[in-house]
Amino acid sequence: MLNIRNFILLASLLMPATIRTSAQTAPALNAAEIKLQLKKLATLGSVLYIAAHPDDENTKLLGFLSKESLYRTGYLSLTRGDGGQNLIGNEQAEQLGLIRTQELLAARRIDGAEQFFTRANDFGFSKNQEETFTIWDRKKILGDVVWIIRNFQPDVIICRFPADSRAGHGHHTASAVLAAEAFDAAADPTKYPEQLSKVKVWQAKRILWNTFNFGGNNTTSEDQFKMDLGAYNPLLGKGFGEIAAESRSQHKSQGFGVPSSRGTSIEYFETIKGDKPKTSLMDGIQTDWPRINQKAIQELVNAAGKNYNMENPSATIPQLLEIRKKIKALPDGYWKTLKLRETDKLILACAGIWAEAFSTSAEVVPGETMGSNLQLINRSNITVTLEKISINGKDTAIQQPLAYNKFTTFQKTVAIPAETAISQPYWLQEPHPIGTYTIKDESLIGHPENIPALSATFYLKVEDEVIAVERPFIYKFTDPVKGEIYRPLVIAPPVIASLSNQVFVFTKTEPQTVPVKIHSMKSNVSGTVSLQLPAGFKADKASIPYSLTGKGDETEVIFHVSPVKINGQNIVDTMTVAVSTNGKEYTQSMTTIEYDHIPSITIFPSASARLVTVNLKYNGRKLGYIPGAGDKVAESLRQVGYEVSLLGEKEIMQGDLAQFDAIITGVRAYNTQDRLRYWQPRLLDYVKNGGTLLIQYNVSGNLATDQLGPFPFSLSRDRTTNEAAPVKFLLPQDKVFTYPNEIGQKDFDGWIQERGLYYPASVNSAYLKPLEMNDPGERSLDGSTIIANYGKGKYVYTGLAFFRQLPAGVPGAYRLFVNMISK
Repeated sequence: MLNIRNFILLASLLMPATIRTSAQTAPALNAAEIKLQLKKLATLGSVLYIAAHPDDENTKLLGFLSKESLYRTGYLSLTRGDGGQNLIGNEQAEQLGLIRTQELLAARRIDGAEQFFTRANDFGFSKNQEETFTIWDRKKILGDVVWIIRNFQPDVIICRFPADSRAGHGHHTASAVLAAEAFDAAADPTKYPEQLSKVKVWQAKRILWNTFNFGGNNTTSEDQFKMDLGAYNPLLGKGFGEIAAESRSQHKSQGFGVPSSRGTSIEYFETIKGDKPKTSLMDGIQTDWPRINQKAIQELVNAAGKNYNMENPSATIPQLLEIRKKIKALPDGYWKTLKLRETDKLILACAGIWAEAFSTSAEVVPGETMGSNLQLINRSNITVTLEKISINGKDTAIQQPLAYNKFTTFQKTVAIPAETAISQPYWLQEPHPIGTYTIKDESLIGHPENIPALSATFYLKVEDEVIAVERPFIYKFTDPVKGEIYRPLVIAPPVIASLSNQVFVFTKTEPQTVPVKIHSMKSNVSGTVSLQLPAGFKADKASIPYSLTGKGDETEVIFHVSPVKINGQNIVDTMTVAVSTNGKEYTQSMTTIEYDHIPSITIFPSASARLVTVNLKYNGRKLGYIPGAGDKVAESLRQVGYEVSLLGEKEIMQGDLAQFDAIITGVRAYNTQDRLRYWQPRLLDYVKNGGTLLIQYNVSGNLATDQLGPFPFSLSRDRTTNEAAPVKFLLPQDKVFTYPNEIGQKDFDGWIQERGLYYPASVNSAYLKPLEMNDPGERSLDGSTIIANYGKGKYVYTGLAFFRQLPAGVPGAYRLFVNMISK
């Protein structure tokens, strides 16, 4: 039996996250946007778009459905894009997933759709659905899709990809397979029956595939259902090709900035299940208030829209209040919840009411207090009274009329409950296997981010109706260049620790210095710091005391850590810092990710580092490094004793390159460093005169130069996605396998995510191909690495994923990389 109360709560939680993620938490609607929302209030229809990753979505279609057709529109991305590459920084894996989550939310704020996720983890490129489903927990992820469908209740479901190899990626294919299965399962009470205490079964009318013509693959045909998305919306002042470009260009970490398009734009759809549409996406579905037998409300909404005066939006409020009363009188249900929220938003917008809750501190600690400013203003002549303010369930009676255009501030000291959870994303709170996040509270699945832990609710009486306006506490400050900045409020542990490195590599038994910074997030913290060491390692001290007086104070303690012995056996394990205070132990560090196009992200990962012992020999120690799209290879090489200098225009064009034993280019450097067109002759001369140049992977599009090496080759999309794929040595006597380290099969153990990507093709015979590898059931590939002698020096191009392996502390990857850059 449907639990109506829980269902309504969940439905409200799955509403758009706009107020939680935008630069300003409650952006005001202008008069044209209010007009558009009035039209949307008259529309009762919903569409859910399903694909695998951030940037898979058709932003033009999402914008058209949301802002032209005025349907409730959502995008379900099965993953957060954790396994992609990063063109704007060096964040990888879960941290890249956090960036891409916020990029999706930024896109949704532009195109008007809502954003959802499953617990699936993007583990990297997958060649087919069979591989994908061996890594994803298929049953759980299908359950997540069913859960989201039952909550969102879409009339129509649209897939981005087909359920076959034309999808081009195993995750893409899997998303279509799961969408089709969930279309049926969501309507079947025998499937995932445990969900039915909170949601009800739901049968969408149809599920379609949004066919495409890109990547050299045209899946459209004239007998498919078609929609023209090229409309111009005068209320928005834009066409949907312009809105789509702005939305899609938020995927900056993937380099997906695109130009605007204008004019006719046809999208094609193939029916997978359900009735085939003939004239409209919503054929057979009523999309106005008579859908729920409310013709009277439809007439009221139509009249409000007809009478709306853009120069005096508040004149519409009496009609909106009447609509609100009618909606409140309806039986509890999906459309009541959704439309009551829309109506309240319209009333506030028409009244010009602005309300926010600000913390005076950027970070707060559970069990402590927080200064706050609760601010609001009524910019209309409508009678509005602030009846009370509730903060985390505790009410303060106010009973204060809000005079026209008078800015009002209430300063309050807020006690933060001791049980308040720290600001760690819900999907990162537990260790997880490859492919699937571990989420204890499954009711959170679908949410793009955490539900705010601290919020204030303003109870506003507008005429004779009381509207609850909830605002999360945020932090606001003024930057002298950027102006007013809004940030999510951070809930922090009382003390955090940070390590200087994520990996400590030991090539001998001598101890390494391990500095640990201790940072107080509140005043008066003291205790001890210790290291939780794995077997095979020891520290010079069991613990070190610390004491910090003020909030934000910091101190550093020094440990010396060494392996017990190095006997040719590689050890890879984890060390964690434990900081005690007040009888409790804390093991968190703090990481803040900041880019201008998304809100600041703060997380509290474990204060841990990998400890690696490796039998590593060197030839040369001085390296030059040309940064690319962002990686941690340079700092990884420093960790094993190399002196690494970053090279730019001056160093390359005017400097003495001969001083370097080897020069390395970062990942996708030839895609991101335009000046490499002019640097390349200098680099090849460096090789010709006796230097070693190693180029890490690039992609074939937008290369700074076509002459990547001294002899011709091109770049393909060939890759080896199985990180445990067997490797064959084609030239076992070559120095790449013998000097200065003897390379064997064990050196390919423990690799992560993939062997390599975007291998060279059409390779000139002057290059040697030392390696061969293949994914299960596929042909062998010999292009992962190519090597050529040129003049007195050596040129290496490698698609092997060293940018993942070295920061992860994979011993064999270090040994092979050192051989590649050795003379």
